Amino acid sequence: MTQASVVQTFGDFIQQVPSSQEYLTLNFSPTAAARKQRWRNYGLSADFLGDYFAAFFPGDTLPDSKINQRDSVKAAVSYVANELLENAVKYNDDSTGLPVSISLHLYERQIIFHVINFADSASAEKYQAFVQVLLTSDLDEFYMTQLERTATGEGGSSMGVLTMMNDYSAQFGWQFQTLESMPNVVKVDVMAYLNV
Repeated sequence: MTQASVVQTFGDFIQQVPSSQEYLTLNFSPTAAARKQRWRNYGLSADFLGDYFAAFFPGDTLPDSKINQRDSVKAAVSYVANELLENAVKYNDDSTGLPVSISLHLYERQIIFHVINFADSASAEKYQAFVQVLLTSDLDEFYMTQLERTATGEGGSSMGVLTMMNDYSAQFGWQFQTLESMPNVVKVDVMAYLNV
């Protein structure tokens, strides 16, 4: 007998990503090669996404900046995509055989990142606890606390998510759903919204 699926949603998660004319999805098979051998590919994939989506923006210089909009979008997309992919791959339960995926959807003034991975229930619970603390904390204070934790080697800092929020003003939504067929596995959906 299968158990009912448990779903928990946090932040600005939307069930259905609005349709967009420009979008791209990449899937990474957990069984294609050893994780260490393919780690470099995730950075290359993030850079590809940055290059691809930057092509839709003008090369005009941004007001009060020496950086043009295309370069700014490229750097932001590459950084956010890389952080999201690294987290998804690091915490993915490869024994499920289910792929990690990242989709980017382009709109006039926003890019939506949608990343899916499948984590063991213990990893998902830790991530949920972090999300709950993050959503009830002052971002600046929490960021500084986590920087101090990282500097003292306490680990588990989640600086990637905090940096995306602090430096790129990314907004997030999360959904955690236990799989009926594998009750010890949680589908982790992360959405990040980047205004451009």
